[in-house]
Amino acid sequence: MDKSKSLPSLPIPVQMNLRNRWGHGNLPVYIPSKWCEGGYHGGGRQRGIGAHRDVESSAERHQLPLLEVHVLVHWTHVLPGLYETPRLMDQVQIYILELQGVQRSLQEIKMEPEEICSSSRPLLDQQTGRCMSTQAMQALNDLRRNNQLCDAVLRLEDGGTFPVHRAILSSCSTYFRALFTTTLHTSDKTDVLVPGVSSEMMSLILEYAYLRNLPVNQGNVYKLLVTADYLCVIGVLELCCAFLRSSLNAENCIGIMKFAREHFCTQLETDATMYVMRHFVTVAQKSNELLELPLGEMCKVIGANELNVKSEDTVWESVLRWINHDPDNRKMHIVDLMKNIRLGLLETQYFLENVKDHPYVTNNEECRPVIIETLRFLYDLEMITQKDGEVQTPEIARPRVPHEILFAIGGWSGGSPTNFIETYDTRADRWVKVEVDPTGPRAYHGTAVVANSIYVIGGFDGMDYFNSCRCFNAVAKKWREVAPMNARRCYVSVAVHNDLIYAMGGYDGHHRQNTAEKYNFKTNQWSLIAPMSMQRSDASATTLNDRIYITGGFNGQECMNSAESYDPETNQWTLITPMRSRRSGVSTITYHGCVYVLGGFNGISRMCSGEKFDPATNIWSSVPDMYNPRSNFAIEVIDDMVFAIGGFNGVTTIYHVECFDGKTGEW
Repeated sequence: MDKSKSLPSLPIPVQMNLRNRWGHGNLPVYIPSKWCEGGYHGGGRQRGIGAHRDVESSAERHQLPLLEVHVLVHWTHVLPGLYETPRLMDQVQIYILELQGVQRSLQEIKMEPEEICSSSRPLLDQQTGRCMSTQAMQALNDLRRNNQLCDAVLRLEDGGTFPVHRAILSSCSTYFRALFTTTLHTSDKTDVLVPGVSSEMMSLILEYAYLRNLPVNQGNVYKLLVTADYLCVIGVLELCCAFLRSSLNAENCIGIMKFAREHFCTQLETDATMYVMRHFVTVAQKSNELLELPLGEMCKVIGANELNVKSEDTVWESVLRWINHDPDNRKMHIVDLMKNIRLGLLETQYFLENVKDHPYVTNNEECRPVIIETLRFLYDLEMITQKDGEVQTPEIARPRVPHEILFAIGGWSGGSPTNFIETYDTRADRWVKVEVDPTGPRAYHGTAVVANSIYVIGGFDGMDYFNSCRCFNAVAKKWREVAPMNARRCYVSVAVHNDLIYAMGGYDGHHRQNTAEKYNFKTNQWSLIAPMSMQRSDASATTLNDRIYITGGFNGQECMNSAESYDPETNQWTLITPMRSRRSGVSTITYHGCVYVLGGFNGISRMCSGEKFDPATNIWSSVPDMYNPRSNFAIEVIDDMVFAIGGFNGVTTIYHVECFDGKTGEW
């Protein structure tokens, strides 16, 4: 190769009343707030409300409704048009840095330009995603450490000196690029004083510049971020922000939020703020940083529409905790704080006993108007006026923005499938109709949520059994067809693991199936996995500890009590201890580290019993009975309680809702 050729530039890297198409009755449902980290619960499929007998006869299909229910996390990412709360989105800026001026250095160490990306161990740049050979980068760093071919020396105020290559530093820092390209520093060798930077931080910056390696930890991340910001090393800045983002917890989220604001790390500030909102219940109990917030910041937090609280009791108690941290200087601010609490959403008895008669309130005359307004709302319904056909809710009772939305997709209505979709707003206690699926009705399908999209899988339209799959983008509110499954599947069991959708068993119109397959939304492809040990339709599946569990079902002859688990790593199914009862139309969910199975049909009657499987002991144990026997019902974990919604009791569809509290062991 001709080494005289110029090098190319190289990148461095509720209580709600449900009276609708499914029937008449009251369905009390309280949907939780889960912003975070946990997100969608365990990947388990949400069972349909409604019923069909174990033989799944056509006549029963036409008379019994099926309602698919799903909780889609992260409300601020979905259906923004349905609510009036605006959302500001920060665009992530991508900085592409070019490695320039290294031709001379590479030639002098006998490296060809092609070798930069020819290493068998390519190193991806954190920003561009492109690679540079680890070997080449290590060679350049060795030159620096040995003070070879260096053309500048960085001198620090603490006495540290660092020989460097100007081209390398200029490639990752606009600070050094501007410094070294000025007339003052264009000589072959130059000494540069860098004020305000310690030798420890400079060593880390240089390690990143030469090796793209940076040992970020809790002990250095804050100083490192400040230094990277000062020296305009965007790659290090992003790494520090990513580290802080990943380390967010109830104890440090407020401190990180304030730190990010002070250093104009907009996206990190947004993420930390949303963490505070999402986990406010825990933050209010555990965070000492909350107690140090100034009045204005405290009001901003508790007054936010996005504050994720099941009850305003939590907000009131956090206010008292904040005041009690410095009562002499803070108790006079009680009225300002009360104006940011949705007092009208408190239970009347709680308001009278804990708010109205609290000494901080009774000793402050400025609180009287707030108390009077709240009492009027709680006792006088005329405060809610009608205007333009809509109910006008006063500010003190305006629900906060939900962090989760319940989706009711398709199902049976009036003896036939439907394509209607409704969403339930957990904070406003209301249903909202959204875009219907234009391809037509569908029932007895599976559903899954991946990347803010809802996938509707398989099912039945009254005539045909589907292998087709539809995807509803909850952000754009648009439907699209995705790749079909390899088999037609009605009464299919669905679970999600690592963003892969698993469809198992089902009925194709002729046979119950033991086959299973998985869908990768990134490649839009279904691929078969190992078949189950048994044929199953009308079973139920969930995900726990990186394994998929499927329980019960119907094999064409009898209801089943068997269960098995699938290991995605080995592509193997393993039978586990059978359940104590046969269960078809069972509902399965992950809860408190166990697989819970509830209700179902045992071949004789619908059941109210339940049991749980502990994978650590491989043992099934009983759980308290539900109040109502039911099969083919929806199940969800809400506010750390298991909710059983609707279903079929053997005579008629039901709309009763009950919840199980694992802490008390009671329904």
